[in-house]
Amino acid sequence: MSSAQRKDDHVRLAMEQQHAHSGRNQFDEVSFVHHALAGIDRPQVSLATEFAGISWPVPLYINAMTGGSAMTGRINRDLAVAARESGVAIASGSMHAYFKDPSCADTFRVLREENPHGFVMANVNATASVDNARRAVDLLQADALQIHLNTAQETPMPEGDRSFASWPAQIERIAAGVGVPVIVKEVGNGLSRQTLLALPALGVAAGDVSGRGGTDFARIENGRREHADYAYLHDWGQSTAACLLDAQDVALPVLASGGVRHPLDVARALALGARAVGSSGGFLRTLLDDGVEALIAKIGSWLDQLAALQTMLGARTPADLMRCDVLVSGELRAFCADRGIDTRHLAQRSTSIEALNELTGSTR
Repeated sequence: MSSAQRKDDHVRLAMEQQHAHSGRNQFDEVSFVHHALAGIDRPQVSLATEFAGISWPVPLYINAMTGGSAMTGRINRDLAVAARESGVAIASGSMHAYFKDPSCADTFRVLREENPHGFVMANVNATASVDNARRAVDLLQADALQIHLNTAQETPMPEGDRSFASWPAQIERIAAGVGVPVIVKEVGNGLSRQTLLALPALGVAAGDVSGRGGTDFARIENGRREHADYAYLHDWGQSTAACLLDAQDVALPVLASGGVRHPLDVARALALGARAVGSSGGFLRTLLDDGVEALIAKIGSWLDQLAALQTMLGARTPADLMRCDVLVSGELRAFCADRGIDTRHLAQRSTSIEALNELTGSTR
């Protein structure tokens, strides 16, 4: 099977998952404690965020999806237009197809051509050579490089990798050699605390936990197998909410993606420590079902509603959401108990009138 056909299959199978989703995930086990006097005025709210020396005007980004075929090139063009019009950052899909076949370069380059002044991230796997990583960055004039980790995808993939021991050393070589910040991300199975703690020594600037709850690439690759005999890997890994809780007090800046369905999930992820939040499958579904103008409107609506939620919660900035009280319940709470994570302090981050007044700026 050609690389282009595989990329098209990924889009088709991902959209089948989107249309089949039940709608629930572990973000539903995170809730804000409502403080009726915590609200502030909307003009006080900023959506700007910073991490690892990077400044974004909003804490939302279009995460890695696709590229490598004529169809996915058209998708990337529309995604780039949506990023340009809404002001969000955007990441390319894996550029391995470009390394194998340079004739598909335009299907990735369009991300920069249609979005000349935006924040664009290139994307490679952990086996890429330093030279190829540089080629990816140069092709997109990328502001940062994502390196994706995907052992649970490679394992059922008929043509997938089976050698993973070299990944840490190669990540270190790439990070030292590309000249832009490196963000290590999963593809939907989550980054554990142990993984996040290992990344700074490799020269990594940030980690995108990209947990379970969105597109399931192990399921996609199993669907490409003749006998679909890896079904037991469906839903492998930790949810995005679980990863963020596992990352409490980790010094490495953390981004969140995977199963982000609406602005409340964005606020939940920010409250659990994410510096910014990405979406892929949900945005792609809107684009393919309703067109690029609908996607632009959706992103704009998400940003407007996120600002409204910050106003209600008394959070002047996305970072201030980390000072709001949140409750953790259900299986997510059980995960925290087993991992030795005390969630009680999350529910008591503003336990006095003085703390609330500091958050809202009140002098009463």
